[in-house]
Amino acid sequence: MPTKTTQTGTESDPTTDGAAKKPTRRRAAAPGGRPLVIVESPTKANKIAGFLGSGYVVEASVGHIRDLPRNAADVPAEHKGAAWARLGVDVDNSFEPLYVVSPDRKQQVSRLKQLVKDASEIYLATDEDREGEAIAWHLIDTLKPRVPVRRMVFHEITPEAIARAVANPRELDTHLVDAQETRRILDRLYGYEVSPVLWKKVLPKLSAGRVQSVATRIVVERERERMNFHSADYWSLEGTFAVPGKATGADEGEPTTVRAKLVSVDDSRVATGKDFDASTGRVTGDVVHLDEAGARGLAARLEGRQVSVSRVDEKPYRRRPYAPFTTSTLQMEAGRKLGWSSAQSMRVAQRLYENGHITYMRTDSTNLSQEAINAARQQARELYGDAYVPAEARRYAKKSKGAQEAHEAIRPAGDSFRTPGQLASSLARDEFRLYELIWQRTVASQMADAVGQTVSVRLAGRSATDEAVEFTASGRTITFPGFLRAYVESRDEGAQKDGDDDHASDDAERRLPRLERGQQLDTQALDAKGHTTQPPSRYTEPSLVARLEELGIGRPSTFASIMQTIQDRGYVWKKGNAMVPSFIAFAVTNLLEQHFAQLVDYDFTASLEAELDEIAGGTLGRVDWLTEFYFGGEGRHAGAIAESGGLKQVIGQRLEEIDARGVNSIPLRATSPDGQPVVARVGRYGPYLQAGEDGARVSIPEDIAPDELTEEKVRELLEAPSGDRELGTDPESGHPVVVKAGRYGPYVTTVVPEDSKESPRTASLLSSMSVESVTIEDALKLLTLPRTVGTAPDGEEIQALNGRYGPYIKKGTDSRSVEGEDKLFTITLDEALAIFAQPKQRGRAAAKPPLKELGPDPVTQGVVTVREGRFGPYVTDGETNASLRKGDDVESITIERAAELLADRRAAGPAKKKKAAKKTTAKKTTAKKTTAKKTTAKAAPVTAG
Repeated sequence: MPTKTTQTGTESDPTTDGAAKKPTRRRAAAPGGRPLVIVESPTKANKIAGFLGSGYVVEASVGHIRDLPRNAADVPAEHKGAAWARLGVDVDNSFEPLYVVSPDRKQQVSRLKQLVKDASEIYLATDEDREGEAIAWHLIDTLKPRVPVRRMVFHEITPEAIARAVANPRELDTHLVDAQETRRILDRLYGYEVSPVLWKKVLPKLSAGRVQSVATRIVVERERERMNFHSADYWSLEGTFAVPGKATGADEGEPTTVRAKLVSVDDSRVATGKDFDASTGRVTGDVVHLDEAGARGLAARLEGRQVSVSRVDEKPYRRRPYAPFTTSTLQMEAGRKLGWSSAQSMRVAQRLYENGHITYMRTDSTNLSQEAINAARQQARELYGDAYVPAEARRYAKKSKGAQEAHEAIRPAGDSFRTPGQLASSLARDEFRLYELIWQRTVASQMADAVGQTVSVRLAGRSATDEAVEFTASGRTITFPGFLRAYVESRDEGAQKDGDDDHASDDAERRLPRLERGQQLDTQALDAKGHTTQPPSRYTEPSLVARLEELGIGRPSTFASIMQTIQDRGYVWKKGNAMVPSFIAFAVTNLLEQHFAQLVDYDFTASLEAELDEIAGGTLGRVDWLTEFYFGGEGRHAGAIAESGGLKQVIGQRLEEIDARGVNSIPLRATSPDGQPVVARVGRYGPYLQAGEDGARVSIPEDIAPDELTEEKVRELLEAPSGDRELGTDPESGHPVVVKAGRYGPYVTTVVPEDSKESPRTASLLSSMSVESVTIEDALKLLTLPRTVGTAPDGEEIQALNGRYGPYIKKGTDSRSVEGEDKLFTITLDEALAIFAQPKQRGRAAAKPPLKELGPDPVTQGVVTVREGRFGPYVTDGETNASLRKGDDVESITIERAAELLADRRAAGPAKKKKAAKKTTAKKTTAKKTTAKKTTAKAAPVTAG
């Protein structure tokens, strides 16, 4: 992978095949030095150092050490004027990437360079997947070692695995590097070319991404189905039928009654939920649609009538064990069983892997090594007996055609497995729960099938008016549980509907009495039940991951980040566990579907993944592929986008065709009170409803999901008294001035036209004012804020401002409260200087009582409470604070959701203070030598000695 010249990069390679360069010839191992092992994380470094002993130096790169420039400031001076600099990729010169060392990694890179000088040889022990291979290549390309370099690979961190890895190193796999770097360049081109279109036609600061935009589209399409859904009511009839002459409890607990559903009347099938058209609510096909009167009337006509057994079908039941976990199935099961997000699942799995408890957690392989198979079979035999272990070991084929991420499924580490009980004392609660899940699934995968018997029964009868009816019942008995003793897979939310037994848990049993054809049963009870059809369930993180995997989109290492990204970018928010698309997500999806359909096409996105796999396999050239994708070609690669002239041409041609108002409009199945069609629109101040082209507008409350904008809700919002009141005209701009009720209190603002680039002037109301009483004079006075009081002797300007927490004055970064809101308009420069001359008060107000107590945090065991903060409600365990997100509610938030928010906040680390960062940067040049010396002296590399 040739790269541009930077302070830490390499000279561009004259080769044109686009392959990553292999390490150049190096001198023999340095005498007297020790081998240097470089891994990604300090935790991994500590663990491996303990296994290798004092003969090795183990150091962490702390993740990726360099990347494409994040912004213009990151671009080195020698490239700033280049046309391609904004992309960070020279598209006219074999798509050479410009890599720069991340600012927060420069000190670590300097440290690694020093260690390389003293090393006898280098082992690159980064993860064994494309990303890990790319990190290893970046380390070589940046550190430029002159000693032998070896690639050390392993998929578990155990003494045996590390010893094998040191004894059997390999060369860097340049094909894997090419595939990962091509993926990075592709994502940069996609994001940097498409995102500006969203800024111009939807809203500033939005982003598009090769996978995130497709994932967003999937969530939006489901919401559209819900919005277009027409519910229907129908009734069913269930009967309880008794076997004559059987006493309760006879024959060792055998049931004496059977519960059965009505399935036909006069040979016509009775309608169930699946017989109704989702878009019309009408019955499809030739079925009997029972309403309440029909169901109750039929029940009355069947009362006291006998039914006969018309059919008995018995079949053997056999259920094979589930395959061991891949990344996606682990995320799905942790979501279902533990209620975790994908990000939380991967964070906990990362800790388990780095501490040597499980194998590498980013994999789409279901394969187990022979050692793992032996360990699982032995443990199953010890725990459950010989009968639970089949004669032949089970082997699971890879289901994913692109499975290349690692060689094994996720399983307990080692050649013999430790039970959860053996590790309980050394694992945190979340780690224990996830390890237990992985251990159970792995052991169960090598156990015997569950076997039993399924029985289905048909009961026929006639009503008092001679209507022919038929009821059906099914049962299942498990005679040998097999693997179900160890593990039962959970079902997705909403999977079981209308009492469908096909979606019951695998270990669920339902016994029926022994029945024979022709046998008469007494009708004991008949229950008529009303039902309403339900729209398709929204995606949860587990079900969205499953859908992406089904479509072949994304890879194990990306699923968690995709889930997080679409939430962080404001495209999706959570209502409980359900993923709800925002109105902005609708607008972005509308734009991409209508004008760049190939970019969010499921098959096209999956084909890109397949072609990246070809690059990884060495059968497809990186430069050729990128050229067709960006500049166009014959469509041999990159499909329809290449045939259309490539990404660059497609964006350029279609930009002006986009009707911004059109893509930002979401049609609704609703009309205004005067009969005009209503649409939801995305505006610069948030989503709003509009009746007709120029009708009334009303803001859509933040907590309303798109499918909740029903006819009734739309009319309620349109007819509600508006909190907005026009006060008059701003003489300075000529724009109307209105008072509004906002999230953080009432405020006044000028209303600028939709297509104007001018920013509105806004100001919060003083505490003595109200929406009802504020006048245009008050508003114009408020709009003079912030007011410049004057200039201090040191040249700093002093301003008077009205903040969320009261009136204050500000000089540079120093701010002081002032007493009385009227002072904002009258305070003089001398008065302000006198206030700044006083010592700053740093007292803290008494803590407010919590709004709600939720219970102990599963990680820290601290009591989790909900509190009101400066920026809204938040949850805390006494150590970590996390703000509630959109869709979270103080009244309904659960301890599980609070624990998830706290876990996400802990993972993000402490917030960085901008002020401190500036000081560090400013003093960096001066302090560089001193800092380096201190680091070398105090922070010794990790060894076991």
